[in-house]
Amino acid sequence: MSMKRLSVLLLAMCLGLLEAQVSFEDNGTNRLTSMSQEERLAALERRLESSEKEVSHLKSLIGAPPVIAFSVALMDEATTPGDYGPFAYRTILPYRKVFTNVGNGYNPATGTFTAQVRGLYFFRFTMFTSGTPNSVACIWKNNTYVVCLWDVKGYFGYDTGSNAVVLPMGVGESVSVMLEPNRTLNDGQSHLNTFSGFLLSPM
Repeated sequence: MSMKRLSVLLLAMCLGLLEAQVSFEDNGTNRLTSMSQEERLAALERRLESSEKEVSHLKSLIGAPPVIAFSVALMDEATTPGDYGPFAYRTILPYRKVFTNVGNGYNPATGTFTAQVRGLYFFRFTMFTSGTPNSVACIWKNNTYVVCLWDVKGYFGYDTGSNAVVLPMGVGESVSVMLEPNRTLNDGQSHLNTFSGFLLSPM
């Protein structure tokens, strides 16, 4: 709910209380006039208490920061487990399995998160490799890489790693994870390649 709409609601509620008081005092046909003075006072007190609770709730909504968070994995149930890549060019990783997407900032069709609120964000991705060539992936903000992760096949034939970053984001700016050219990842239903992010604080 926008700040403007909440302000209008608060004003409307205040006007409603004023109209109720005027109606009680000036309109002889009002239902409350048939009550005794004590009954009318009690009714007005109940009405005022209810309105104060609603005003308090609306004020809490005005001061509450927006909740924006997403958490996704590379392969969903419809994807065949195995290697992803290699490609001859740098490729955005299309994380298909969506665990959380509060605020709908992440687009599973493109693999990109787009900020709808200006603020400070936290991003993290994990990567799993089980073969050759080595795995290399980077977090990109708009058209600039920010942090990368390089991993090689381990002693048991596989290895995993992760990297994270905190970034200021403007409205419309985007973040994605890109696989470097001629590199591979390995994934399956265990969801070993993930990408997550959330809003730390609006700015």
